[in-house]
Amino acid sequence: MAYLHCLPPSVEPRVSDHMPNIIDMIQQILDNGCAYTINGDVYFSVDKFPEYGKLSGRRLEDNRAGERVAVDTRKKNPADFALWKSAKEGEPFWESPWGPGRPGWHIECSAMSAAYLGYSFDIHGGGMDLVFPHHENEIAQSCAACKKSNITYWIHNGFVNIDSEKMSKSLGNFFTIRQVIDLYHPLALRLFLIGTHYRSPINYTIAQIESASDRLFYIYQALYDSQIVLSQYDEASRKDSIPAGTASCINKFQDEFLVSMSDDLHTPVALAAMSDPLKLINDLLHTRKGKKQGLRIESLAALEKTITSGLEILGLVPTSYEEALHELREKALKRAKLTEEQVRQKITERDTARQNKEYERSDAVRKELAVVGIALMDSPEGTTWRPAIPLALQEEQELMRVSDAILEL
Repeated sequence: MAYLHCLPPSVEPRVSDHMPNIIDMIQQILDNGCAYTINGDVYFSVDKFPEYGKLSGRRLEDNRAGERVAVDTRKKNPADFALWKSAKEGEPFWESPWGPGRPGWHIECSAMSAAYLGYSFDIHGGGMDLVFPHHENEIAQSCAACKKSNITYWIHNGFVNIDSEKMSKSLGNFFTIRQVIDLYHPLALRLFLIGTHYRSPINYTIAQIESASDRLFYIYQALYDSQIVLSQYDEASRKDSIPAGTASCINKFQDEFLVSMSDDLHTPVALAAMSDPLKLINDLLHTRKGKKQGLRIESLAALEKTITSGLEILGLVPTSYEEALHELREKALKRAKLTEEQVRQKITERDTARQNKEYERSDAVRKELAVVGIALMDSPEGTTWRPAIPLALQEEQELMRVSDAILEL
């Protein structure tokens, strides 16, 4: 989580440390007449809570008992759920007014959130699969314990699919974050994840993560190059105001970024809004020095500050752009199963072929590296390399774009 720049929570409570809170809440629900006991078990009575189903939109008559767990015929309503379960042999247990046992699945969350946030708070998160029954039951039991209980926003994230199939161990397409970041920069994974709205399902493919990694390299390279140029000028000596075109580009980005992030954290639109200022940065970096050098430097400084501010909000600012670029290159070499020295040898081999006018051989070397995601870039100073989407995936993406264009027609 730290590698992905996820901020640590203020509190990470453990159920085993909050048994008194859980028992007190269950007793309150019983005292309010919304639960009943049977031989050491305590069940919530959904019939006592008329609003049951308001989060998921499900009606009690639509629920079919016994699909996930065995039906307890002692319950007054098949939809009634356990607040406390009597101890079974070999299970851990705690003492309670109803005998030794352990809490039900749902009551733990209500009790711990109430302990730290109170009965009313702004945001409650979780996956789409928790809407029913978990969150529905949380609402019911929290409101039964305290009528003023209320959560302003329920935030549910979509699932991660693998090549359009739900990720699961049974399908054998299950893997961990550690496995992904072994080959890709952690912030490339973060960029990939926030490239889809959090409520929507997201489809993980090698092409998608490669695209995110390529985009991250492009962003960091532009900002690093800007910092190199800006470091050559004393900030105190820069007094020129930025040109109207740059100011307009910055204002447009800031407006789009704010509107999209305010619209239920619409991160894909916020990321897309960076395209124009990044393009302008690259245009300015390749502008020849001249009479308007002061304006160029002011523009670069303003644009670099603006983009960095957006990246900070999205959790995408690395310790240093130079270090991140190095890490992205190292990951690309690992995926390509090459070393830096081997790439240098290929560049030398290509340079020799070009000098000997063996252009077919020169092109073959370039393509050989492109196939494994290493792009060569020629300049007056010589040939360098950067990570790129492997050639086969580029061709695949191009075919998909053409297909989508044809479908739109």
